[in-house]
Amino acid sequence: MAYVAIGQLQVDELLRHFVEEELLPHLDLDPNQFWQRTEALLSEFTFRNSQLLAKRDDLQQQIDAWHEQNSGAPDPAAYHKFLTSIAYLTDAVPDFEIDTSHVDAEISMQAGPQLVVPVKNARFALNAANARWGSLYDALYGTDAIPESDGADRAGAYNPVRGAKVIAFARGVLDQACPLKSASHRDATAYSVVGGELRVATASGVNSLKYPAQFKGFKGSAEKPSAILLQNNRLHLEIQIDPDSEIGGTDAAAVKDVCLEAAITTIQDCEDSVAAVDAEDKVEVYRNWLGLITGELQETFQKNGAQLTRKLNPDRHYLDPQGKEFSLPGRSLLLVRNVGHLMRNPAILDSEGEEIYEGLLDALITGAVGAIDVLERNTLRNSRAGSVYIVKPKMHG
Repeated sequence: MAYVAIGQLQVDELLRHFVEEELLPHLDLDPNQFWQRTEALLSEFTFRNSQLLAKRDDLQQQIDAWHEQNSGAPDPAAYHKFLTSIAYLTDAVPDFEIDTSHVDAEISMQAGPQLVVPVKNARFALNAANARWGSLYDALYGTDAIPESDGADRAGAYNPVRGAKVIAFARGVLDQACPLKSASHRDATAYSVVGGELRVATASGVNSLKYPAQFKGFKGSAEKPSAILLQNNRLHLEIQIDPDSEIGGTDAAAVKDVCLEAAITTIQDCEDSVAAVDAEDKVEVYRNWLGLITGELQETFQKNGAQLTRKLNPDRHYLDPQGKEFSLPGRSLLLVRNVGHLMRNPAILDSEGEEIYEGLLDALITGAVGAIDVLERNTLRNSRAGSVYIVKPKMHG
């Protein structure tokens, strides 16, 4: 490793270059000021981190000694008294309330799936971020959610028998989540918007939603929309309409797919990046996190003989029932999980020549990257509420 002396710190040249040439230009921060503040923070929190670890070791030694002196199954009352005496257990505090602000709806209001992915792998990180929306047709066709019985095999070319079962299943999902007043989505022959309300044509007449407020918007023209946006339990469903597509061309209502809002949050995990053992690895982790926040991360790879480039999905744009434009996030709300309190990393050596705690380094760099989003200096916003979400793991053991 090649170190550069910056104040009392020894910083690996790879990390220094990343911070000064790739990260700080997004924040208009002076490198000297950044490193001075970094040194001060490391000095303060390294001592506190070491104190906590020493306390943890002391508690563990006392617990080990107690078990050596009290073999067999412990008496619950005696064990509780002992753990309380060493302050391992403390008295419950009175009920209290806390106020929060700048919290995104994905955290405070929406209940939905959350993914965890190693941020060191750019392709995986992008796939997870883009999993906010997914094709229900693809999910049903390609998995065992629908049995392969009665000619519904999924291997080989497109199987219209299986396709018909997929479409029927998806219509059932629509009936359950966003039912019509007196018909089924299976009966639909056309969708349109009239007077700010969804109209569904069927062979027996025109129908509407049982709960009209579930209609949130559309794409295209009101008379012949290319998409209908519905909502159930704060999660969106998009009915995609295209009479010229292979599937839509055979559907009575020209529906080609139903797209569901799925993974609303994703934890981009530094700790799962178990190969990140030095500055080179850490820079790879931080560079991917930076690219996710700026919206510039891309990954090119080969699949089935073709070269593909994966990048972040854009936001999704609609017209509300009255025809006013609005958008929804096209990506999961991203959180970043830092390494725990125990690990050290040689990317920076402190004034004593010791490797710094990796969790402190993660907090400094991932927090600085997150500030780019808070300051709205990126092309694709992550937090619309202006927050950075850092997940700090518990101390195991």
